[in-house]
Amino acid sequence: MIRAAGGIVWKETPEGRKVAVVHRARYGDWCLPKGKLKENESWEEAALREVKEETGCDARITGVAGSVSYDVKGTPKTVRFFTMEMLPECLFVPSEEVREVVWLPPAEALKKLDYKGERDLLSTLGANLSPPIV
Repeated sequence: MIRAAGGIVWKETPEGRKVAVVHRARYGDWCLPKGKLKENESWEEAALREVKEETGCDARITGVAGSVSYDVKGTPKTVRFFTMEMLPECLFVPSEEVREVVWLPPAEALKKLDYKGERDLLSTLGANLSPPIV
């Protein structure tokens, strides 16, 4: 099984809460920041690392959003997502992996995301992106 972790990363703006959505060059898709766990890495460590790598942002885990499971070339994959608050240190630099990061209100992020499982997680959270840690 492939294990991956990611974040539903939010920040406060004068217009309200916004969520990070990344555009991955390799796949040409819009998704939540995520990636595979490294050996001996916890779900939380992987999620924070992937968010930093893909958005340039340090973040703080505020809760568990849920998991999405699907097959990749016949191999089951589970992605565990955490809700995260963006910390002030944030400097996105486009890379071979991630071309762009956009910060959108949750309703707009739902329209932008390409994957139903990620849309379902975000939709379940709604505007409340920082549930208690479970």
